[in-house]
Amino acid sequence: MPRNKRTSSKTRQTNPTRIIALSFAGIILLGTLLLMLPVSSRSGVSCSPLTALFTATSATCVTGLVMADTWSQWSAFGQVVIILLIEIGGLGFMSAASAVIFLFRRKIGLRQRMIMAQAISVDDMQSVVKLQKWVILGSLSIQACGAIILFCRFLPQYGPGRAAAWGAFHAISAFCNAGFDIFGSIEPGQSVAVFNDDPIVLLTLAGLVILGGLGFLVWEEVARVKRFKKFSVYTKLVLISTAVLLLLGTALILLLEWKNPDTLGQMPLWQKVLNSFFQSVTLRTAGFASFDQGGLTDGGKTVSIFLMLIGGSSGSTAGGAKTVTVVVLLLFIGTRLRGRTTVTVFKRSILPEKVLDAMMIVSVMAGLSVAGALVISTTSGTAMVDSLYEAVSAIATVGLTAGLTPDLSLVSHVLLIIFMYFGRVGILTLSLGFLMGDRAEERFRYAHTNLLIG
Repeated sequence: MPRNKRTSSKTRQTNPTRIIALSFAGIILLGTLLLMLPVSSRSGVSCSPLTALFTATSATCVTGLVMADTWSQWSAFGQVVIILLIEIGGLGFMSAASAVIFLFRRKIGLRQRMIMAQAISVDDMQSVVKLQKWVILGSLSIQACGAIILFCRFLPQYGPGRAAAWGAFHAISAFCNAGFDIFGSIEPGQSVAVFNDDPIVLLTLAGLVILGGLGFLVWEEVARVKRFKKFSVYTKLVLISTAVLLLLGTALILLLEWKNPDTLGQMPLWQKVLNSFFQSVTLRTAGFASFDQGGLTDGGKTVSIFLMLIGGSSGSTAGGAKTVTVVVLLLFIGTRLRGRTTVTVFKRSILPEKVLDAMMIVSVMAGLSVAGALVISTTSGTAMVDSLYEAVSAIATVGLTAGLTPDLSLVSHVLLIIFMYFGRVGILTLSLGFLMGDRAEERFRYAHTNLLIG
């Protein structure tokens, strides 16, 4: 018994999901304290604890919801704190910790390998160190390329200092799917709408968002294998679902908002297509807005809510239920409608446990979103569809808002903080916990019962 107790205690202490959750909480707390310093505010006066906590949570959980315009509220020091929180939150705490370990050439033990494997959604602890190095170098290289492109675009008009700051900040924010911007010096609170007629800016940001949302495992396999036919089933599903969602989202936004004067209605054809594509990209789950989200039609908001819930891919900087999770659920529905029980794709069968995992994640996110929308609508007196848009944006770590965030009640702000944390850490630990869950059969089973379903 004493030995079992010691073993159980050791297991609890080395639980990777617990370490990840506590690490994120610690980073958020540190970020909150730093943002509360007078030097972090543009005015030189400390902001309220709620504003600091909300911003630190949004940055660390790479969401993008803000209570005040980032440039107007925060000084250069505060903006540096925010972008560091975004980088750590986007690439994962263990990626940052691994970078330090690699730098000092420290030996990585089993416990560290377990945590690193969960942080990037893999179950192979033998190759996780090599993959982690690839993730860090690849991520920084992609962000650097994006920053250079944006720097070159901004240089002639805004000068080297601002071009460098804007390039670096927005490249990191886009790749990490955070959606924070510092374009407020042009027009506060307008996000990237000030560049909605600029293909270079929008397409560069969109490219970074897509690459960040594909997932680290997908990059590695695409770079290593190179041929679609030889890709794993997972990588094929990620690439196909991402392409379908981008095209479908673009077409639906274009159709629903074509004549809407508050969104696309006043734009020429090429700009409508560009902004519809950007909207389809940013909904999964970047949070940049190239036009007023509050001006969307109800149909446009509904499509946006579904795309936000789906999100990006597992092991990426994106949030949401994840693309393959939703694909598995749709495959299961299609299988059952045909009267079959085994879910198959690309001549491979999907384990029933994976189907149940997908059902649980989608059900939890959808249920919490509706419950959260009811709380927001009740406590803040906002329309239900706008409240649902806000709740889904927080729990899927998207960061888009229909203009509600700054004016919500205290209860709603606290709820959004909880949703952002759960959306990044709770869903992460739930989904990654499946990799190391105990799948052993039960010691006994009750007799079956017959129920009427449907």
